[in-house]
Amino acid sequence: MRTSTETNSIARIVGEERAVELIAKAGFEAWDFSLTNMWICDWKNRGFSFSDHPLAKDNYLEFARRLRRIGEDNGIVCNQSHAPFPCYADCYEKIEKFIKRAIECTAEAGGEHCIIHPDAFITPEENAEMYAKLLPFAKECGVKIATENMWGWDTEKDEATPLACSPHTNFKAHLDALPDDYYVACLDIGHAEMRGTQTSAVDMVYTLGDKLEALHIHDVDLHHDNHQIPFSLKVDFQPIAKALRDIGYKGWYTLEAVHYLDTFDESNVLEGVVDLHTAAEKFEKMVIGE
Repeated sequence: MRTSTETNSIARIVGEERAVELIAKAGFEAWDFSLTNMWICDWKNRGFSFSDHPLAKDNYLEFARRLRRIGEDNGIVCNQSHAPFPCYADCYEKIEKFIKRAIECTAEAGGEHCIIHPDAFITPEENAEMYAKLLPFAKECGVKIATENMWGWDTEKDEATPLACSPHTNFKAHLDALPDDYYVACLDIGHAEMRGTQTSAVDMVYTLGDKLEALHIHDVDLHHDNHQIPFSLKVDFQPIAKALRDIGYKGWYTLEAVHYLDTFDESNVLEGVVDLHTAAEKFEKMVIGE
């Protein structure tokens, strides 16, 4: 099996080191390195500064190595990571040091992909220029950059609206604008299933094809970005599983159900992580036809 889940929702309760241990104990084969805590972002004014997290300190690589050792000691690996976000192309000089640190930490932890959000408000060609600046460093580190489908919000319609990498045709246009083996796709299933985005997860899978190398799996009510445990809300995962099987998807099955553990605490968080693993394994088995 190739199941994984993000560390951040667990680390908020027990810290990163214990989070990796619990991910292994719950039965996952890998952990998804959440790197968003390294910075403080002023979204309104587009200001970015280092936080007081270990990832923001001088010994950040040792922190990544320590998590890798904990994972390996417990029989699991780091499969991918999530870089800080949002990314604004017109602020590239401000965010470059954070994004490069994310790529570097991914490599140190042993991850294959670093998910880096596109600038949600610009064209595929403009985003390609930003990613092209990062590719030489990513290749040096041996880490692939995976872009992700985003969404905006129409307050008058009270629903999502398509932005960068959404709908599926725009996602493909992003990949076509920078044809490189180190520039691939991460499909966020929940984002694709929100009404108003002019797409679906099935359309995404078939359109992205062999450029689809990573997943963010979570459930939504088809309206909001709920990030809940799969099979708890309204996403129909069966046709998505079939589409992934049809294209021969060979990547990891990584959960991003970041709100499922909101009501858990240190006394019962392992139970919640086990729930997440059960859901991830169920979906993978749907894909491979078991």
